[in-house]
Amino acid sequence: MSEFLKKLEATIAERAGADAASSYVAKLNTKGLDAILKKLGEEATETVIAAKSGDKAAVVYESADLLFHLLVLLQHQGLSLDDVIAELQRRDGVSGIAEKNARTS
Repeated sequence: MSEFLKKLEATIAERAGADAASSYVAKLNTKGLDAILKKLGEEATETVIAAKSGDKAAVVYESADLLFHLLVLLQHQGLSLDDVIAELQRRDGVSGIAEKNARTS
């Protein structure tokens, strides 16, 4: 994982317990999971819209927002980007179709 993403993850973890009046991350965490999920959904939708428009700068901007809010969610759930990377590594070399078919309900 890039050093910047590790630093960002650490900053998010640090700010999660800060004063909600002075930290956006703390404010989201104080509002709880539903607020975090709502914001993540909004950012995902904005990323899709940017991609559909063909505006590459907007895709980058919205993707940054999406990744940030995903990191907030992961932190809130006691997970990290390393957990996600480990899952991607587990899937490496496996057909997406085969991987999906191997999932259990």
